[in-house]
Amino acid sequence: MPHRKRHHRAVGAAVAATAALLVAGLSGSASAGTAPAGSAPTAAETLRTDAAPPALLNAMQRDLGLDRRQAERRLVNEAEAGATAGRLRAALGGDFAGAWVRGAESATLTVATTDAGDVAAIEARGAEAKVVRHSLADLDAAKARLDKAATGLNTADAPVWYVDTRTNTVVVEAIRPAAARSLLTAAGVDRSLARVESRAERPRTFYDLRGGEAYYINNSGRCSVGFPVTKGTQQGFATAGHCGRTGAGTTGANRVAQGTFQGSIFPGRDMAWVATNSSWTATPYVLGAGGQNVQVTGSTAATVGASVCRSGSTTGWHCGTIRQLNISVTYPEGTISPVTRTTVCAEPGDSGGSYISGSQAQGVTSGGSGDCRSGGETFFQPINALLQNYGLTLKTTGGDGGEEPGEPGGTWASGTVYQPGDTVTYGGATYRCLQGHQAYAGWEPPNVPALWQRV
Repeated sequence: MPHRKRHHRAVGAAVAATAALLVAGLSGSASAGTAPAGSAPTAAETLRTDAAPPALLNAMQRDLGLDRRQAERRLVNEAEAGATAGRLRAALGGDFAGAWVRGAESATLTVATTDAGDVAAIEARGAEAKVVRHSLADLDAAKARLDKAATGLNTADAPVWYVDTRTNTVVVEAIRPAAARSLLTAAGVDRSLARVESRAERPRTFYDLRGGEAYYINNSGRCSVGFPVTKGTQQGFATAGHCGRTGAGTTGANRVAQGTFQGSIFPGRDMAWVATNSSWTATPYVLGAGGQNVQVTGSTAATVGASVCRSGSTTGWHCGTIRQLNISVTYPEGTISPVTRTTVCAEPGDSGGSYISGSQAQGVTSGGSGDCRSGGETFFQPINALLQNYGLTLKTTGGDGGEEPGEPGGTWASGTVYQPGDTVTYGGATYRCLQGHQAYAGWEPPNVPALWQRV
């Protein structure tokens, strides 16, 4: 059809400009992530994969079975894969059915499509193509129907549901299969689109616990700082909503008066932020192993299969991979959505703490199951949604102190959270967002092709 031909011409044109990027990023060449002088920065340079500290790399080696070089290569490859997946998502439009990485070094990116005619364009980018039946938009719509139906049901026995792009289905995990079937029926989701899996444990939140850096709520319960933030001149930090309600007071690990919860949502979401007093200063760091500072340079969301690490005072640094995005999970207190599920373990003391991929903030610990002795899973509240909801700015080393852009005109604005597909104007040109992130000075669209595509 004429529409399809125009679509393929657009995909082909988009491929030609950036085909080499993924090849360089995923081929294992020593030069991956290093741009020639005067050229636009690579995705790895934009996301500062070189800022990963020894503590994080050591944890990746231990938990993912890597050596140091493999851990460093994995971060570079995941940065490049995210950018390539973003470009293909924009080019494929409604055919796009998800993307994920695999392999010890995340050297293989797979992009799914509903149209076999897209295979050549995907492979031209250095990615593997998988032709599937359902688009990501269709799967997301089915998952949204489950979310809506769950508001009128008791989902304690079917506590987790999500879109699994790797199998091209919507999955419901259930203690009792009948509970999953009831949820699917209530949502009107076709069984050909869904899969039911069994699970033995009910997820739980980690109350009164300590994570990356402890704080106390109303001089009793304990949680942990997620990421330092600012709101105008006010300093504070992001954390989990189940840790405290709006108006609750906090003290630091040293029991010095610290701040007050300005906003808190739980259940529904699991997000909150605390405004601190003048005795506390927001820094662009996460507390690492041995007291090391781990740099935070941005908040670009990682893709499925990417590595992610968590800081917690109970269990220290632990790493794993992102299993699924856009998860709904039911705790005893209610359902929250969307969160991200990981293979990272956690234990009491880790709630509210920081998830980071390379130097990119990902989210704050919500809950999970299992432990770090026998293994487990965790869910985190994505940081970009939290920042957007409360109008906060993540404290970063890359975005602080940089020169503000001139006056190019347009709708792009530093501090705004952008999602894939969002469009802005800058300097008389229009750009489409490729990867979710919060914008900073220095990350103007023309400067970061890993995050923006001119249209």
